[in-house]
Amino acid sequence: MEPYFAGWLSLLPPIIAILLALITKEVFSSLMIGILSGTLIYSVGTGADFIFMNTVQSAFAIMGKRVDFNIIMFCSALGALVYVITMAGGSRAYGKWATSRIRSRRSAMFSTCGLGALIFIDDYFNCLTVGTVMKPVTDTYSISRAKLAYIIDATAAPICIIAPISSWAASVGSNLKATGAFESEMSAFIAAIPYNFYSLLSLLLVALLCFFNWDFGPMRSAEKRAVQGDLGSLAQQEQGKLDIKNGTVLDMLLPIGALIVFAVLAMMYSGGYWGKDAAYHTFGAALGNCDASPSLVWASFGALVVAFLQYVPRRLMALAEFMHGLVEGMKAMLPANLVLVLAWGLSGVCQELLQTPKFVESLVTGGSMVGPMLPFLIFIIAGFLSFSTGTAWGTFGILIPLVVPIAQTLCPELLVVALSATLAGSVFGDHCSPISDTTILSSAGAGCSHIDHVSTQLPYALLAATCSACGYLMVGFVSSNPWICLLVAGGLLIVLLAALSAWSAKREAAA
Repeated sequence: MEPYFAGWLSLLPPIIAILLALITKEVFSSLMIGILSGTLIYSVGTGADFIFMNTVQSAFAIMGKRVDFNIIMFCSALGALVYVITMAGGSRAYGKWATSRIRSRRSAMFSTCGLGALIFIDDYFNCLTVGTVMKPVTDTYSISRAKLAYIIDATAAPICIIAPISSWAASVGSNLKATGAFESEMSAFIAAIPYNFYSLLSLLLVALLCFFNWDFGPMRSAEKRAVQGDLGSLAQQEQGKLDIKNGTVLDMLLPIGALIVFAVLAMMYSGGYWGKDAAYHTFGAALGNCDASPSLVWASFGALVVAFLQYVPRRLMALAEFMHGLVEGMKAMLPANLVLVLAWGLSGVCQELLQTPKFVESLVTGGSMVGPMLPFLIFIIAGFLSFSTGTAWGTFGILIPLVVPIAQTLCPELLVVALSATLAGSVFGDHCSPISDTTILSSAGAGCSHIDHVSTQLPYALLAATCSACGYLMVGFVSSNPWICLLVAGGLLIVLLAALSAWSAKREAAA
């Protein structure tokens, strides 16, 4: 299918899908309608002979083309692993053990944050693993699944984009290398970290929410319901389904630990650590060269083998029970996998058929950008593009080759700041987009309704983005010192968060 430049019409499909999802609270039909609206624009614009058939044909063709089967297999295998661990009683035993050491809701939330920060290698791996480990603990302390999904999401991409050793850093480095503007891509990435206001403020925000319970908006309502026993619709559905065995803490920790170890080893292997090319014989170089998706599939298969050898020979469960658990776990991941397929399809419609990135590129290159405003404008444009397409990687892959020469021409002194604004805006859009992979996997990992996760997280993402935008304005017009700007933006975040929380509490009391 040949691409068609649809101009501003290329923005309609994601807008339609997102608005429908937020209004109807039903994500599958909303995404499908968004895809069909995009292929309808494509069919009309290209003058197809049979508009109805071409609309349907193009929709399913682009979905089939964009599916990443490695991620589907990884999600399914991890769902199977979680299910058999729960069947074995490992999750229940771990929950009892952890709650004897984690004595409060605050400690439970901070433990979740800490685990998210530790698993910084890849955001997909982070989202599903943290949810698996921490659900028993957060459930014990009546923390809503929506809050768990937010903590997971806020410590996934925002951590990965400021970790020099991560799949995200490797992707950014490859895009920087193509520009030829930096002597060392890693040095440029590290220099951009203090200016990555959105990621740093998101981490500050989640820490403040965990410590002070300054929730506001839909999240405040979700937390209030959780204290009364309603953790979330999916959490209620999970209860009472399984014949749980008398497993131990090791029945959870060993398979999950094996998953982590195998994932690191598999990434090193796919990156050439043990290969013939000496350039990849270091951990950082191998990680930068790795293919993360198949590596995660290999790791999840290895973890399932460990679980099998741990449960079946000692007769914790029979072979038939174990295999039945694998199938049921894969079935439990079907909704998340379906949302991923539809989200990839919508992203493909925007990127490949209607050329949304080309339209945004025309806005960037065609507008008259004032030098000091450049970081602020880049942050807004990157956020909008990432939100519309649901991909941070695709966004900075599109914008970095554009932003670097523009910054070199208009204000060379703000080159690193412009680069960081691109990365921060990409993470912001990815963080709050309903069609983002990370958003979908965070809700799946937490066992939370996807729409609940999106609606409760969006106000927090917008708050962090507003303060970040102020920081980029300050960098351009007042001071280029990142720590001063970060301190001011952080102070503004604290003031606004406290005010919003107090206002929500006052409304709640009045009601």
